[in-house]
Amino acid sequence: MAATDLQPVQDTDQPGQPAMRPRGGLGLSGKLLLLTVPLVMIAAVLLYVPAIANFWVNRLNDRVAAANTAALVLDAAPLGMVPDSLSRQILKSINARAVAIKMGQQRRLLASDNLPAAIEHDIDLRDMTVWEAITGSFRMMLETGNQAIRIVGPGVGNAQFIEIVTDELPLRQSMYRFSRNVVVVALIIAVLTAGLVYLALHYLFVRPMRRLTASLVGFHENPESSARIIVPSQRSDEIGVAERELSDMQRDLMSMLHQKSRLAALGLAVSKINHDLRNLLASAQLLSDQLASVPDPRVQRFAPKLVRSLERAIAFCQSTLSYGRAQEAAPDRRMILIEPVVLEVRETAGLASDASIAWVAAIERGLTVDADPDQLFRVLLNLVRNAAQALESHSSGQGSQGGAQQIRITGKREGAVAILEVSDTGPGVPQKTREHLFEAFQTSGRPGGSGLGLAIAAELVRAHDGEIHLVEGTIGATFRIVIPDRPVELLSIRNERARA
Repeated sequence: MAATDLQPVQDTDQPGQPAMRPRGGLGLSGKLLLLTVPLVMIAAVLLYVPAIANFWVNRLNDRVAAANTAALVLDAAPLGMVPDSLSRQILKSINARAVAIKMGQQRRLLASDNLPAAIEHDIDLRDMTVWEAITGSFRMMLETGNQAIRIVGPGVGNAQFIEIVTDELPLRQSMYRFSRNVVVVALIIAVLTAGLVYLALHYLFVRPMRRLTASLVGFHENPESSARIIVPSQRSDEIGVAERELSDMQRDLMSMLHQKSRLAALGLAVSKINHDLRNLLASAQLLSDQLASVPDPRVQRFAPKLVRSLERAIAFCQSTLSYGRAQEAAPDRRMILIEPVVLEVRETAGLASDASIAWVAAIERGLTVDADPDQLFRVLLNLVRNAAQALESHSSGQGSQGGAQQIRITGKREGAVAILEVSDTGPGVPQKTREHLFEAFQTSGRPGGSGLGLAIAAELVRAHDGEIHLVEGTIGATFRIVIPDRPVELLSIRNERARA
């Protein structure tokens, strides 16, 4: 049913959360009730058919049994010794007009009184089938008048069978009374059964479905509210599974919406900050250009690095943070030496003058990587800054008891693949954050962390057709970067274009 056809009604399953019922139509409860009552009545009818047939056959057998008793009395008396008045009383007591038996080849009329002119039906109980019993009982109930019928049943003693001529009306009236009682009892049973079935199905299925529907409609109205998330019950059946899956789906969707909202807010904030920050950096760049004319050797040593850092910062602002509005530009790959990039990362991260954190660089001599130097610099800088922050937070947590702090960068080549590793001796990555480690805003709970460093690094590495992952089983955290060289054909084409 569509959400526009629903209206809220209070449901006691979940206080404060409305259940949904259709407007201008029957809900599940009403449809269930309308379905249950006819089905129970059909079951009562199906039970009534064999019941009335069995009642009819039993009444006929009762007549035969009474007639057999009367036949024993009448047959034991000498011929002509039973007065007519006594015969009539015996026939009246068994509701018969005549009784006859057959012994051998002889048929004897034991007693008779006011015999009818014609017999309407013959009923033989000796070989009656179930279908004949059903059709015979309903035929008798549907007839009118007081016809005479003959009943043939098994005899007793030496009698082969016994015959009774009786009126149909008393038997039909007794069947009407029995039917009326059956209908009354069936109605009572139907109402009770329908009520019990309705209540059972209502509490087992309808109310949980209302909760699911209410949660879906409420969550659709405000998907960012945790109050609209369904609270799963302890049921272990399919409805319980549906509740748990719906709850998990709603929580995941709410988390995604919160993250999207945060990303949208970040994009807007970055767009606003970029405009002013770019102007400030441009002014700082103009001032730094003047440092080139200062004769101080130390100024001449650091001025180019300062200018380079400002140029890189302006380029970052110009392209905007990738999680703000724009995507990262395609890498301008070329074969570069990795050692100068690692040295620049150390100086930019402020670790060259930091004696509290040991720096170890184990790079193969002359190791080259087919990569964009600026993007590779950003990847390593993010990883090194994360490692430094982890060591600082770990050291402050342990006080003066902290052990040796070290950041180690290793590099080697395996065929056409360059492998870089950045490791530290910090506390490592918590287990709960490893599943979403390279997603935006997935921080490890460290103060000051934005949750973007690893996400940016992973995006830049993937742009190089490479891989980045956390190495298991190491002290602290170790991130391995694998960057393959481009195919030879692409390199040769680019070199030819460069020479041209």
